[in-house]
Amino acid sequence: MNDSSPARSAVPVLDVWCELQCPDCRSALDDLRALRARYGDRLELRLRHFPLEKHKHAFAAAQAAEEAAEQGQAWPYVEAVLDRVERLDREGESLLLEVARDLGLDAEEFDTALIDGRHILIVDADQAEGKAIGVTGTPTYVVGGQRLDGGKSQEGLRERIEEIVDRLLAEQDR
Repeated sequence: MNDSSPARSAVPVLDVWCELQCPDCRSALDDLRALRARYGDRLELRLRHFPLEKHKHAFAAAQAAEEAAEQGQAWPYVEAVLDRVERLDREGESLLLEVARDLGLDAEEFDTALIDGRHILIVDADQAEGKAIGVTGTPTYVVGGQRLDGGKSQEGLRERIEEIVDRLLAEQDR
């Protein structure tokens, strides 16, 4: 779900480095929902994948999120998986397919995508870029050239993101 082309940068972009098996990323959902509600289409939220080695289904979940994006349901899928994060460790890919079915997506295509690896390069590229800019855990946010690490504490991060976005929007209005 990464399109960093200049044409899409007409509004501020919030890159959300996330891992779909991460309880902290699930906790961050309320902040992301609040940001979407506050800014609507004046802020682009962009999911960036950063699967952590300690979570054995995180890489498959990132690929599944990319398939959901292909089928037009990226954020609903991401939110539904994060809402079930405690089950993902036990149920793995069967949970990913269940979420796809629950959202009315083509679960067979999800299964095929996980087998043929058609989204691996996107996930790998996100992870490599994250490492290159210093992402070490999730959630991590990048907005207006500033990296904000939510892996240790999310306290005050939404307010900081809002300050940056408000400044960027004010600069655009000038």
